[in-house]
Amino acid sequence: MIGAQGLGCMGMSEFYGETDKVESRLTLERAIELGINIFDTADIYGVGANEELLASFVSTNRERVTIATKFGYCRTPESPDDWSLPDFIRAAVDRFLQRLGVDVIDLYYMHRRIGSVELEDSIGAMAELVGAGKAKWLGLSAVSTSELRAEHAVHPIAALQSEWSISTRDIEQDVVPAAAELGVTVVPYSPLGRGMLTGRAFATSLTDTDARQHFPRFSAESRAASMLLVAKIEDIASARGVSAVQIAIAWLHAQSRKLKVKTAPIPGTRKRSRLLENVAAASMILTTPEMEALAPLASAVEGSTVYDPD
Repeated sequence: MIGAQGLGCMGMSEFYGETDKVESRLTLERAIELGINIFDTADIYGVGANEELLASFVSTNRERVTIATKFGYCRTPESPDDWSLPDFIRAAVDRFLQRLGVDVIDLYYMHRRIGSVELEDSIGAMAELVGAGKAKWLGLSAVSTSELRAEHAVHPIAALQSEWSISTRDIEQDVVPAAAELGVTVVPYSPLGRGMLTGRAFATSLTDTDARQHFPRFSAESRAASMLLVAKIEDIASARGVSAVQIAIAWLHAQSRKLKVKTAPIPGTRKRSRLLENVAAASMILTTPEMEALAPLASAVEGSTVYDPD
């Protein structure tokens, strides 16, 4: 059974600055102790290195771990651009099984789909893997409402991973209601706005190894609007004696209850010190005035969280 919250493992390998394998492993172990049981990775994270990092941890805790990984983006020279084709999907899962050292992937996501490939072909190939015992459940990431419905009609979709936070609420209009109707669990990634909602991302300059320096939302031009949003969250947090992080996560749980959709946010962290803070937020209940104060904040955010190649 998937818990109320998971752990995004991407930053343990790259994208958000320097990494520490020892601390990452300790963080994984602490997550288990705190009741977190879904661990999210993908082949693009470190070009397989993230899955390899998780391998020994998963092996030691296999009965307590739900491992979720994603095929899709390709970054190696020999990787094709047609990653939605059945042959690629079948080959990818074998690489995942080998890197993770498991017999079955619990949740197998299509990270992104290629529009030129028929949905029936991609989902059909993924469904074959379920039949072959290589995957238990199927998931999608960042798809539209029509794509979700079409893919769910080919094979039941267990989870939909999309960006969702106080600062990014696009999916609430159509995608979330469709997921609720179909019984699909929404797995919000970047529930802390890729660190923006913590205020820490603006405390110092982003390093050269931090991918956020290329995101328009983290640019100098957008920073003022973002900091106003963070300040309002911090005001509410201060009044309650909690952190802005906890308010942001508690808001997401409250919003999912309001919209009657099952969720399992996957805030990412590489540090044990952040885990307890994140987990505690799942049981926090925000008041109606607090929710009303937070409701309009997304409209004030400037810039996207999509990579800007300059």
